[in-house]
Amino acid sequence: MLKVAVQMDPIETVNVESDTTFLLMLEAQARGHPLWVHDVATLALEDGRLFCRARPVAIRPVQGEHVTFGPETRLDLGADVDVILMRQDPPFDMAYVTATYLLETVHPRTLVVNDPAEVRSAPEKLFATRFAGLQPPTLISSDPVALADFHARQGDVVLKPLHGAAGSGVVRLKAGDPNLGALIEIHAAASRDPLVIQKFLPAVAAGDKRIILVEGEPVGAINRVPAKGAVRSNLRVGGVAEPVELTDRDLEICAAIGPELRRRGLLFVGIDVIGDWLTEINVTSPTGAQQLKRFSGVDAAAALWDAIERKRAAPA
Repeated sequence: MLKVAVQMDPIETVNVESDTTFLLMLEAQARGHPLWVHDVATLALEDGRLFCRARPVAIRPVQGEHVTFGPETRLDLGADVDVILMRQDPPFDMAYVTATYLLETVHPRTLVVNDPAEVRSAPEKLFATRFAGLQPPTLISSDPVALADFHARQGDVVLKPLHGAAGSGVVRLKAGDPNLGALIEIHAAASRDPLVIQKFLPAVAAGDKRIILVEGEPVGAINRVPAKGAVRSNLRVGGVAEPVELTDRDLEICAAIGPELRRRGLLFVGIDVIGDWLTEINVTSPTGAQQLKRFSGVDAAAALWDAIERKRAAPA
């Protein structure tokens, strides 16, 4: 039995039919692991010990009746639990970064999934650039001159915030589009973060593949197809999930990045592949596990808990 704390957005609001965190919790509960949930805002570090305000939960896959809470308690995350699932959604801002510093004080004594230091070191659009030959032409910069030059050279491009999530702020600019400068100004007024500009991949019309990896090994994939005429395929902005098989190129990409994921302790990862190209490596709170299980029967949650249980059983 493992005592499990889940750091997540309010469980009351989850969709029990699509939420990956809920599936991970169902699998833990089925294995007899007691569950607590807590909000990242309740983390409190005092004299080297990390606490939170948490509630024990029992869950069931019935929307609106999916959670029963026990009384709130103060958990010592370095002593009272065995595993912490860090599953709050981005944006990957300073609050998120600070949460990784706090959780790092208890890991690996308490196993945090994913390793908080490595989550902090692997921003999802930046991390993908470490692997030569896997990405389409990509530039990351705040410099309007560099961004404009890339647009002029590549023609049809996609512009997106470096630390955006769920398709937020993604814009397609065709060759010669005069709006790049204005979009850079709008972004700069709201954020000091760089932008990502990437060659547009027409293959996105056929879908943006989400591949789930556990301990660096691919367990399966779903395809996310954008609405007609749209660029963004994220499920939260209207993309539709459908079954898909892994291709030889998908397996080649996974083989290239898998050893580094394992080395970094990134146990549960979702990568995005459009056509033959890797676009993102998602390490914060990857999604898609429910759809994968529904389409193919492949259970990424079970694979993850197998990995967690092996790690907790291994000698220190």
